Amino acid sequence: MVSARTRAFKILHEFEQAQTELVGKAVALSDGKAGTVEHVYLDELHGLRISIRGHDGRWPVSTIKFAQR
Repeated sequence: MVSARTRAFKILHEFEQAQTELVGKAVALSDGKAGTVEHVYLDELHGLRISIRGHDGRWPVSTIKFAQR
């Protein structure tokens, strides 16, 4: 059986990996907002959420699309 501590470390590791992959990337949201990911948050009710530079609010990661280069 996996211990709670091991699960917590795995969650933190994945969160840090998501931050590394997302912060600074250009994205577009499904509602038309676009910009650069400024922060990644872990929300206990909704999972990963992001904030975009120049826009107020936090959006679920599922609503982003990476900008084409």
